[in-house]
Amino acid sequence: MTTTADTPVDHTPAVRAPHFALAVLALATGGFAIGTTEFVTMGLLPQIAAGVGVSIPTGGHVISAYALGVVVGAPVIAFLGARLPRRGLLLGLMVAFAVGNAMSALATSYGGLMLARFAAGLPHGAYFGVASLVAASLASPARKGRAVASVMLGLSVANVVGVPAATWMGQHLGWRSAFWAVTALGVVTLALVALYVPSIGGDKDASGRRELRAFALPQVWLTLVAGAIGFGGMFAVYTYIAPTVTEVGGLSEAAVPLFLLSFGLGMVAGTWLAGVMADWSIFRSLIIGSVGMAVSLLLFWLLSPYGWAALPVVFLITALGSVLVVNLQLRLMDVAGDAQTLGAAMNHASLNVANALGAWLGGLVIAAGAGYRAPALVGVALSVAGLAVLLVSATLHRRSPA
Repeated sequence: MTTTADTPVDHTPAVRAPHFALAVLALATGGFAIGTTEFVTMGLLPQIAAGVGVSIPTGGHVISAYALGVVVGAPVIAFLGARLPRRGLLLGLMVAFAVGNAMSALATSYGGLMLARFAAGLPHGAYFGVASLVAASLASPARKGRAVASVMLGLSVANVVGVPAATWMGQHLGWRSAFWAVTALGVVTLALVALYVPSIGGDKDASGRRELRAFALPQVWLTLVAGAIGFGGMFAVYTYIAPTVTEVGGLSEAAVPLFLLSFGLGMVAGTWLAGVMADWSIFRSLIIGSVGMAVSLLLFWLLSPYGWAALPVVFLITALGSVLVVNLQLRLMDVAGDAQTLGAAMNHASLNVANALGAWLGGLVIAAGAGYRAPALVGVALSVAGLAVLLVSATLHRRSPA
């Protein structure tokens, strides 16, 4: 089982960057900022819920609101921005990102925070999609996959450094301080992109009609659905990690940043591993990631009452999740054909459907009285369902490689 091509196709002309490493670092910094704001909400969920006067399961809908913003923003911005100069588009997306996070820090009600998180999520998918295309265009053909993985590494490093630090900050200085810190990261990204990312024109042949053709391709839909369902398992656990650690595992609140650190280290290791595995086989990597996610989520359900025993399991969950993320990105850039901007952006829309789905289903079983362990079993079911979709994709590919 393989993809239709070993290397994703990018129709952006190759561009020589005077400072390639700094250009990729600038793009990855944006990923770091986005990863921090996306995942810190989970670490601070009890504080945020208390701050706007709602229960923890209801507060989980704030995470879903961000995810919904990604789902809406990715196709709309890709549709409207495919022909725009890519550095200019990246700068505009970072301005919107900084404004959305400042709105989050200033929100005084649950409804206001929901709206702010939706706004903060709008540029997320389009940023990663455009940044991936820019990184690929700056790299040699043999290193395009690694360049894309480097951009994604920013999101992974956020979970090692940004999320634990912002969680600690939010616990000690108030949850709003975390969103102000993310706003500052957005401003830093603006400066780095303006300084080091070369001017790259948009796809002059792009049109809304051409971009929308991606939605007529069965393999695009199957890849998106596999990500939206299969990756939801990780979010079913991650969303409620703080109360699971304290109420199920019996650990203190101070242990939460360490569990978030383990999540982040798993993402970094998984992102590196994903690049190696993608060189071997993108599709087989997706299968291995899906099976591994199901097994690791079941292990989390078994071990979460034993406190620190669950710490290495969360590392496994996100390591395998990162194998899925990177390889789903590469597969979509491949199967989308000419609709490069939309295909690249929609991966993160798909993953944030997973975010919303996992958070919502996890909240449902908790609210039904099943306890904070139950979302892990929801995650197992979602991983198995995602695996089933990938197997359908493989069957269809065998019958019609095109």
